[in-house]
Amino acid sequence: MADKKNEIEPIEAKFEDIVDAIAPRISGAAPLNGNNFNTLGGFSVEKAAPSVQLALDLGVQVEKNVNGIEMGVLENGMPYLTQSGLSRMSGAARSTVQSITQEWQEGFSDPIQPKGRMSFFKKYLFEKGYNEPRLFLEISKNGSPHYAYPDIVCMAFIEYFAFEAQNTNETALSNFRNLARFGLQEFIYKALEYTPADKWKYFNDRVSLLKDSAPDGHFILFRETNSIAVDLITADLPVNEKTIPDISVGLAWGKFWTDNKLEEKFGPRVKYEHNYPDYYPQSLSNPQKPWAYPDEALAIFRRWFRHVYLTTKFPKYILGKANVLKGGKLEAEQIAQMYIENKIEK
Repeated sequence: MADKKNEIEPIEAKFEDIVDAIAPRISGAAPLNGNNFNTLGGFSVEKAAPSVQLALDLGVQVEKNVNGIEMGVLENGMPYLTQSGLSRMSGAARSTVQSITQEWQEGFSDPIQPKGRMSFFKKYLFEKGYNEPRLFLEISKNGSPHYAYPDIVCMAFIEYFAFEAQNTNETALSNFRNLARFGLQEFIYKALEYTPADKWKYFNDRVSLLKDSAPDGHFILFRETNSIAVDLITADLPVNEKTIPDISVGLAWGKFWTDNKLEEKFGPRVKYEHNYPDYYPQSLSNPQKPWAYPDEALAIFRRWFRHVYLTTKFPKYILGKANVLKGGKLEAEQIAQMYIENKIEK
């Protein structure tokens, strides 16, 4: 028999309306563009996962209270529930959600196989690739810390209180059955009327603006470094106004150019007009005036880019962007390994 004092009534009309509205087009398929925690590597429940903190320098794209459930989407498209929203969805008292959250954090690095409810949570989340020492993401909202439980964590809570808890409840069971049809991510997206942005938009719009901007007889670094952006986007990683690798390349190559007095060999570099799309914060200082380099230096640039920048400088750059990646530092290190086997420049 469920403990009635800790039970919250199942979500009714609003939730069902959303489910019925989107179920036909989902057709039972798993949601696209889900949280790709599996890219962070597999972890066995037989051993403790490494202590990696998921820290996101991301704002809230949208957050609303939908029929009493606080939910939102981060700037990178990650859906979440607040602790209050998770309490409503799982049918558990908020104090119980907080207790499990604290228990996870305190026992995360313990190599001993956990007992009780932590056995379920560790098995469930590790098998899905979630290996963070906290069950929530700490982000900034209006200058203050803000705690968001990602959808994969929320589903663990809902399933636990539907089937595994000592006192299961009908709220969790009802919501689990509804969400099993398509996933919590799609529910949150639909409830908030949120449409994920085209992941290629930031990059493609810059390509369009810069396609004819190279001065005659010169090359520009944006065009020569497109391979980085394409690789990152293909790997479902963010390339936007916060991750602009050609700026990093420009600074490093400019120093190499002057330190090695390449102008004496190839001729002078020249300024050209570079504009960012108007939705980039950088567009406020348009037009930019970066350097274009003589075509005669293109071969040496390509050698430098492949053998110097990608192997020693790009890893340092991407590690500096770890806080805008879903997987934090661990994901940044894995991106670096796309290009490097050498020692990362300090």
